[in-house]
Amino acid sequence: MKNYSAKNVAAYIASAPKEARTKLKEVRAAVQSVVPQAEEKISWGVPFYWYHGALVGFAAGKKYVLFGLAFALSDADRAMLEKRGYTTGKKTVRIGFDQKVPLTAVRQLLGARAKRNKAARRTAFL
Repeated sequence: MKNYSAKNVAAYIASAPKEARTKLKEVRAAVQSVVPQAEEKISWGVPFYWYHGALVGFAAGKKYVLFGLAFALSDADRAMLEKRGYTTGKKTVRIGFDQKVPLTAVRQLLGARAKRNKAARRTAFL
């Protein structure tokens, strides 16, 4: 669900379907715990995080929450998530309202990408 009128992430979550709010809050908390320095804002009508470049976004759907990465998932990550019952795309993980947020996987993906973003930014200035 895109919401171009939401002024911030809290407003986006509050405007989302009731079934999505808890999962959106869990994903938000995971991002904030792994990369507390990430800049949080609404981009393209959805919550998005920036840390030395694009990092991750998320959105509410009709029956799921979509966790969208700013990078392609590896085949191994996709296989692991799909084995657990999640639908994946090239850069996305679909979390059904009847599923738990895969917090361990989310944290690992975010941590690895934050390190890559920071390292790439650092070498760009050398």
